Amino acid sequence: MTTTDTTKPAKRIRKTARVAPVGTPVLPTEPYQAAGKGEEARSKTALVLELLQQPAGGCLDELVAATGWLPHTTRAALTGLRKKGHAIVSEKVDGARRYRVVNASETGAAQ
Repeated sequence: MTTTDTTKPAKRIRKTARVAPVGTPVLPTEPYQAAGKGEEARSKTALVLELLQQPAGGCLDELVAATGWLPHTTRAALTGLRKKGHAIVSEKVDGARRYRVVNASETGAAQ
């Protein structure tokens, strides 16, 4: 009489990526812009606002290049800045749309 081994082979354990438990905040591993000695890191939204505060403002291509965002994300950031109370105007200059932040005296509002 021949006997066969009926035990099952050990289960393979699949290695998966580590996932944080539900409800645990996931923090980025690196900040957007590495802060140098004595500097603070700035957000991309702050960078967009800084570009818009220049006298000529910025076109969409410049904002996209500075942030690395897609155009629709950049336009959404402009909308977000408007909702936060920044007066952003859009002008067509030499066939290109430029965005800039204006102060109260340029908009005609009295303080």
